[in-house]
Amino acid sequence: MKEFELKYGCNPNQKPAKIYMHDGSDLPIEILSGRPGYINFLDAFNSWQLVKELKEALGLPAVTSFKHVSPTSAAVGIVLPEKLKKACFVDDIEGLDDSLLACAYARARGTDRMCSFGDWVALSDVCDVTTAKMIKREVSDGIIAPGYEPEALEILKTKRNGNYNIVKIDPDYVPDPQEHKQVFGITFEQGRNNFKINRELLSNVVTDKKTLPEEAVRDLIVALITLKYTQSNSVCYAVDGQAIGVGAGQQSRIHCTRLAGGKADTWFLRQADKVLSLPFRKDIGRPDRDNVIDGYINQNEEDVTADGVWQKYFTEQPKPFTREEQKAYLATVDGVSLGSDAFFPFYDNIERAHRSGVKYIAEPGGSIRDDLVIDCCNRYGISMAFTGMRLFHH
Repeated sequence: MKEFELKYGCNPNQKPAKIYMHDGSDLPIEILSGRPGYINFLDAFNSWQLVKELKEALGLPAVTSFKHVSPTSAAVGIVLPEKLKKACFVDDIEGLDDSLLACAYARARGTDRMCSFGDWVALSDVCDVTTAKMIKREVSDGIIAPGYEPEALEILKTKRNGNYNIVKIDPDYVPDPQEHKQVFGITFEQGRNNFKINRELLSNVVTDKKTLPEEAVRDLIVALITLKYTQSNSVCYAVDGQAIGVGAGQQSRIHCTRLAGGKADTWFLRQADKVLSLPFRKDIGRPDRDNVIDGYINQNEEDVTADGVWQKYFTEQPKPFTREEQKAYLATVDGVSLGSDAFFPFYDNIERAHRSGVKYIAEPGGSIRDDLVIDCCNRYGISMAFTGMRLFHH
C-alpha cells in the first residue's frame, strides 16, 4: 500500500488528508479493520515507538495507552498483585498471570482509566487472546501491534460493530534518519531522536544517596522512555514497571509535577480498601465506575456520597474518604521513581515529588539552581541521577 486516504485531518474541515511514504515506497503497515484517522495514526506511530523501545531496553513485553499524542501510561509485563487487579478491573480475567503481555496491558490501561477512555493501544508483541479479551470490553479507538493471533484478531474485529481500528506494523521497519514536517507552509527538518535510554544513562548519581536498586533502574527507564514520546513539558512517576502519573504539555514544570503527582496519588488511592469495597450497583458500567471512583477520591464535581446522589451509584451510602485518611494512606507510599524530560529549575518540584513517595529521580541537570535541587533531594534521602540528555517531544 503506497498511501492511505484519510477522512480528514485533525479536524473535519482539514481536507484532503492522507498518509504516505516520502520516497514513494510502501507503507510499513496493514490495516486489518476499520479506517483510522489522522490523530489515530499520530497516536499509533508514536505509541509503537514507545513500546518497541521499552521491549528493547528491558526485555519484557510492553504496552502503552495513548490519547491525543501522549501516553496516559506505559508498562512492562509484570504480574499484578491482587489489589491492583481489582483496582484495574481485571480480577475476573482467567489466565491473566500466564500472559505477561496481558499483564502489561492491564497495568497500562488500568493506571489512569479516565484519561484512557477512547484510547489508542500499542503492543510490543503479537496480540494474544487474553489481551484481546481485555481490550474488547474497554472503550478504545484502535490498536497497533506487530501481529495478532488468529483468534485474538477475530475477537478484536467484533468491537465497534466490526469497525474497530486494527493496524499491523512491520516490526523490522526502520525510518529515515531525517524527519520532516510542515508548519504554516514552512518545512522543518531534524534528525530523528534515536538516543538510547538504558542503564548507563543513570550512572551519574549526584546526591549523597547513591543507591539505585534494580527495580528503581527499571522504573526510571520506563519513565524516561515514556517521556521521550510525551508532549513537553513532561514529568512521569513510575513504580513496579509502569508509569503511574504522566504530566504532559504544561508550560511550567512544577505544574507537570503536580499534575502527574496527583494522578500517581489517585492510582495509589484506588488500591485502598475503602475504594476497593465501594458497594456499586450492578447496573453501573465500567466507565461510570471510573468517574465515580475519581469523584470519590478527588471530591471534585459531584459529592458521590451525598444524600440524594449516592443512590444513583451504590447499594448503600459509603462513608467519605476524608483528606486526613488519604494523607495517612499516602504517607505509607515509598520507592517511587520520577523522570523529567528537562531539568528542574526549582526545588519545589522535589518537595511535590516527595509527597508522592518519590525516592529515585532521573533528570538532565544543567539548571543554575542544580545545587538547591540536589540539597532538597539530600534532605529527603532521594537518589538523583543527572542524565545529561533532554527529551523534549513536540
